[in-house]
Amino acid sequence: MRLFAAVATMLPLLVGTAAAPLVAQEGGRFLVTETGRSYARLQEAVDAIGAGQGTIQIAPGTYRECAVQGAGRIAYVAAELGRSVFERVACEDKAALVLRGAGARVDGLVFTHIQVPDGNGAGIRIEKGDLAVANTRFVDNQSGILSAADPSATITVDRSTFAGLGKDPTGNGAHGIYVGEFAALTVTRSRFERGTGGHYLKSRAPRVTILDNSFDDSAGQNTNYMIDLSNGATGRIAGNSFAVGGNKDNYSTMITVAPEGAKNPSAGLVIENNRAWLAPAFQWKTTFVGNWSGERVTLRNNSLTDRIAPYADR
Repeated sequence: MRLFAAVATMLPLLVGTAAAPLVAQEGGRFLVTETGRSYARLQEAVDAIGAGQGTIQIAPGTYRECAVQGAGRIAYVAAELGRSVFERVACEDKAALVLRGAGARVDGLVFTHIQVPDGNGAGIRIEKGDLAVANTRFVDNQSGILSAADPSATITVDRSTFAGLGKDPTGNGAHGIYVGEFAALTVTRSRFERGTGGHYLKSRAPRVTILDNSFDDSAGQNTNYMIDLSNGATGRIAGNSFAVGGNKDNYSTMITVAPEGAKNPSAGLVIENNRAWLAPAFQWKTTFVGNWSGERVTLRNNSLTDRIAPYADR
């Protein structure tokens, strides 16, 4: 994966901002660590890095602003974990961070209450390049992470929270995570909870690794699938826990394989060592894995409570 290795761990954007002179300010909230220069606005720090590589350390605070990255490899890192909050403002009517450079890393930030007219207001819109997200919270937006298509790039998410996501007033559907035609998606050690519509995790990537996550739908409202591999995928879904809530738009299936057409191979997909149960309010029967692909997937060692059928060909 082509990620730089330097990092271990709303006022709308005005036309012409990127072309304005970049003025470093002593005491600015956005520090480019490689140069030691601070900037008053996030977009100014992004533009200072430009097509290069750099890290923006973000001071604690609540920010009503956003940024567009059009080039380079940039890390957006909270100076104090969970205390740098971006709320209510989206660039290009898309997201707090709109990313289409060579790569990006996001660590320790919070994105909340981001809504846009088309119903897909996200914390992060990744349109091009690799993306790595860690220790980050997406709370009460329409979407958490939303991607376009870049078949040469990958997305990884680790130790992050997706809560209160999925409500789309246009009716077109928003999701906790939605990944389009990227090469691969990896989601590990993360929590999905309290969905307000759509799917918790929806992916069209041909390769997935979804390990050791918690999907808690017990307080969900009008939710759909837990994991939707829309066009099929190979890879592994393992060590996850699933609690199915009683207020669902679609309660028939928890994990889907190719429900929108088998564009990707799914033979060899392994779903193992997961646990799933029904919240007390859930009154129906459901299926753990529904497979539309016509190919054989492997299920083993999954612990399922009563009224959850292990598998169904669709």
